[in-house]
Amino acid sequence: MTPHKKELRRDPEYLTPIYRMALEQFGQAADQLSLDPNVRKRFTDPKRAIMVNIPIRLDDASVEVFHGYRVHHDTTLGPSKGGIRYHPDVNLGECSALAMWMTWKCALMGLPFGGAKGGIRCDPHALSRNELQRLTRRFTAELIQFIGPEVDVPAPDVGTNGQIMAWMMDTYSQFKGYPVPEIVTGKPIAIGGSLGRTEATGRGVVFCIMEAFAHLKMQPKDKKIVVQGFGNVGAHASAILQAEGCKVIAVSDVKSGLVNKKGIDIPALMKHLETNDYIESFQGGERITNAELLELPCDVLVPAALSEQITDENANRISCKILAEAANGPTTPKADKILRERGVFVIPDILANAGGVTVSYFEWVQGLQNLFWKEQEINDRLKDIMCNAFRAVLSLSISEKVDMRLAALMLSIRKITTAKKARGLFP
Repeated sequence: MTPHKKELRRDPEYLTPIYRMALEQFGQAADQLSLDPNVRKRFTDPKRAIMVNIPIRLDDASVEVFHGYRVHHDTTLGPSKGGIRYHPDVNLGECSALAMWMTWKCALMGLPFGGAKGGIRCDPHALSRNELQRLTRRFTAELIQFIGPEVDVPAPDVGTNGQIMAWMMDTYSQFKGYPVPEIVTGKPIAIGGSLGRTEATGRGVVFCIMEAFAHLKMQPKDKKIVVQGFGNVGAHASAILQAEGCKVIAVSDVKSGLVNKKGIDIPALMKHLETNDYIESFQGGERITNAELLELPCDVLVPAALSEQITDENANRISCKILAEAANGPTTPKADKILRERGVFVIPDILANAGGVTVSYFEWVQGLQNLFWKEQEINDRLKDIMCNAFRAVLSLSISEKVDMRLAALMLSIRKITTAKKARGLFP
């Protein structure tokens, strides 16, 4: 009799190091909550993962095929919501991890959304405007069955902007035969975008930092701020922090960093970047590497670039009192443990950078209602939601004697678990 052959097992393609990191964070929170194993199983894999090939004709008449992704992690609370990323390192695992974090983020903010993320593996800087437009429109067409105002609502992320969202909105509308502005958020004001959306993520980061200052009995005036990643989020967070009296002493982008112990003139740097792609040609300080920037002594470190920037290799050299995670997943679990032992106050990503999706929710609601709000009203609503979420996380952190990340995850998972149990399991 032939012995039974052991079944070959293969990990899903999305089970990459960054997705394992997201799973490890979830596992810690699930353990703390003593989560029902049957519910736990439903969180560990995405609801839906889509991979598409995107052939486009380049300006030189040759054809290139790009790889695109869209992941829906969970839709218990509503349609999925999440950004579209154009970057050379985009892959299914990254999209899956970011979609999971978006699920927790939306639940924590009390938004009627689940988590999604997507993107195209490309270098947007190497493509012309026409090539980017063709790429975006074909990508949208490939996803047409899986997106929609009641299904999945994309938004800008790394490497994309309001123009990309405008092309997505127009392409979707062409298929439908009428304008559908609520299909995307983060689009230009002229076609239904929301006031305050561009600054929203950075503004939300600042609201959290101000709450942390109050908790730690620190005054904003002259507090030293270091920002890794001077894109949309990092730039606006820097400008608002400077307006609050803080001193931004160092910033960086993908190419280089800049340090000035007396403080960088942020408005001047933002003006400079209107006509220059990178900060390296700005003369307002001394050059510094990204690695050196992360280890500068400061009051607040704001990683606003990509994931896994603070690891067990550099966590012991991080010299800040507050770490405000403006990026998604900038701190690994091993680094988390080191920072916790060293007494660094970490504002986790699913809380700190939730301002963007919150104002995206406002934009979606305004689009559905065809009724638009004033910018001050939007900023006030954002502050109310962000500060209430911060205080809820802090309260649980203190009562359960856990760090802020674990407390934020526990609140999110508990909320979605309650909703899953209320809805039941189909069929």
